[in-house]
Amino acid sequence: MFNNTSPEPSVWPVRVYYEDTDAGGVVYYANYLKFCERARTERLRTLGIDQRHLAAEHGIVFVVRHVEADYLRGAELDDALRVFTTVTDMRAASLKFEQHIQRDNERLFSATITIACLDARRWRATRIPDFLRTLLESEA
Repeated sequence: MFNNTSPEPSVWPVRVYYEDTDAGGVVYYANYLKFCERARTERLRTLGIDQRHLAAEHGIVFVVRHVEADYLRGAELDDALRVFTTVTDMRAASLKFEQHIQRDNERLFSATITIACLDARRWRATRIPDFLRTLLESEA
């Protein structure tokens, strides 16, 4: 089992566009989760993991299973944000990510997101393949 409580996080830049905001001019709450999704996807991409390839060649997909989120401050149009992503736990069929979003040094959003690995044909939990586990463990 993988358990690393202090690996170096990856950082993904995000710019707030008009489409990201609500009628009050702040980022709509669900878009913070979209920013986190993009950052997780890009973290995997930097490891050479293409999710379409995983589905087509290995028959697995990743889905969000659980989210705990804290909305601390609002981001606004044109803000330059950074999404910090850390894998904090890896089980047989799931990954846990700690993510937070900052504007400069101010934390705006924090989340713990559990991702399940599923068999793409049966939509049932399945083990994370060894090659993928090795890649994920190598970055910690």
